[in-house]
Amino acid sequence: MKDNKKFLPGGPGGAVFSKSAPPGRRRRGGDLLLKSTGFFYIGLLVILPVVAITAEAFKGGLANLWRQITLPQALYSLKLTFLVAIIMMFINVITGTLTAWVLVRYRFPLRNVINALVDIPFAIPTVVTGIMLVVLYGPTSDIGKFFNRHGIEIIYNKPGIILALLFVTFPFVVRAVQPVLMEMDKDIEEAAQTLGASRFCTFKRVVLPTLFPAVLTGAALSFSRALGEFGSIVVVAGNIPFKTQVSSVYIYGEIESSSIQGALGTGVVLLISSLAVLMILNFIQKWSSKYDNPA
Repeated sequence: MKDNKKFLPGGPGGAVFSKSAPPGRRRRGGDLLLKSTGFFYIGLLVILPVVAITAEAFKGGLANLWRQITLPQALYSLKLTFLVAIIMMFINVITGTLTAWVLVRYRFPLRNVINALVDIPFAIPTVVTGIMLVVLYGPTSDIGKFFNRHGIEIIYNKPGIILALLFVTFPFVVRAVQPVLMEMDKDIEEAAQTLGASRFCTFKRVVLPTLFPAVLTGAALSFSRALGEFGSIVVVAGNIPFKTQVSSVYIYGEIESSSIQGALGTGVVLLISSLAVLMILNFIQKWSSKYDNPA
């Protein structure tokens, strides 16, 4: 009777593999297990909650959902949320791109330390971010008193919300643009300047088109992140209805008041908006990739 096993070196007595299970079949089985585990994990943590909140929101019918969204307080919170997120996004695009440019193109003392500090907002709890801003810009601080004397209120007003969002989302644009700048060939810029182009013209015609997809990615991620920010805003905004109450804080208030339908209505708007932004971004990236590499 023939032995249906072969022995390969690799340990005491050798490693045993069955001839009846070819390596290709074992590899396919392992790949299937990995894919199933990945899809199950994504479905459990992402897809299932999204489906659950959407189904629950539409449970009472579209008319009831629309009624909850168009309540004066809910509508104002949505308008304020999108307004401060858009303002933050444009500021973040400019400052984030400039920060990435300085970190990549210049050498200066403590550059590595500053580069590491860019990721600090990811590590600090957002509630701590709110407390830091209150300590720095609050009514009792020196900076806060200075602005108050000039009629500018930062904390418990819209500027405080924008500052909190800028701090929380700052790394997105920097980390999206930085790798692209590191991979860019400076010979193209030098050639453009040799042909008589100014530094601004070179940046506008040569550098910016290359950076645009990365800048767009960072802007979209920061915008989506800003729509759902809660921890820092609940500290700096003061939760004042029709003044500083953003959607995430409004949702929290509705849940505390046991008004689940009101919370679900506003939550679905934020969810759909974030998904729409990410889907549009994905489409633009694919289109840009096909345009740059037509083959």
